[in-house]
Amino acid sequence: MSTFTTISSDKLARLIGTANAPVLIDVRTEEDFAADRRLIPGSIKLSHETVAEWGGAFAGRSAVVSCLRGAKLAQGTAAWLRQLGAEAETLEDGFEGWKAAKLPLVDARKLPPRDAKGRTVWVTRARPKVDRIACPWLIRRFVDPNAVFLYVAPSEVVAVGERFNAAPFDIENVFWSHRGELCTFDVMIEEFGIATPALLRLATLVRGADTARPDLAPEAPGLLAASLGLSRMYDDDLEQLEAGMTLYDAFYRWCRDATAETHNWPTNKVKA
Repeated sequence: MSTFTTISSDKLARLIGTANAPVLIDVRTEEDFAADRRLIPGSIKLSHETVAEWGGAFAGRSAVVSCLRGAKLAQGTAAWLRQLGAEAETLEDGFEGWKAAKLPLVDARKLPPRDAKGRTVWVTRARPKVDRIACPWLIRRFVDPNAVFLYVAPSEVVAVGERFNAAPFDIENVFWSHRGELCTFDVMIEEFGIATPALLRLATLVRGADTARPDLAPEAPGLLAASLGLSRMYDDDLEQLEAGMTLYDAFYRWCRDATAETHNWPTNKVKA
């Protein structure tokens, strides 16, 4: 049973992917992580042994700590984080409990190399429209909340990726790109292993908007219109990305929670 210092897998699953999700910290030992190199979506991997050194960075923030079974490593780390000013909880039953509940897990082997600050770095074409905003939203909400995105001239994407150790995406002839009728957003969901009904529904909208297939979903033209509008509003691609995060937060919550909800405008009744 959850307490004020623990959180259940079901409750945490409802928070992941939203703008107010807590920081997720995985403190499994290297031996336990080597046995299953998957992560709860959005988690960062840190060592419990050095929490006194890195824990201060989370002061004033909400955090959930997980170890293999939610016992000493997670509880001790969470206690340290509370000592350092964070609002820290422990995941009830830990990684094994999350896995037993058959909740999504990110395959960490698919992640690109991290930089000196532990962030994944990605590079794509400048002046994004649909996929190049949707994919960063997916990565930051479900894969790496601290991910860095570089927008450069189309002709320089691959070279920048090589020189700056960044993973290129949404250009031809790279791993993270369109495959057949699937757009890059679809590919990332599949490769990272995070398919959920809500994300698959959102992927249909993204694919329809990104590949000129408005027939795939009635909401796809609306997503395309909003995306094109954002691209006209912002000259700075990173400012557009920040605005786009809110757009995709809204579409995701609709896909997850509100697809059955309708807005019925009252009919004007004409008196005889």
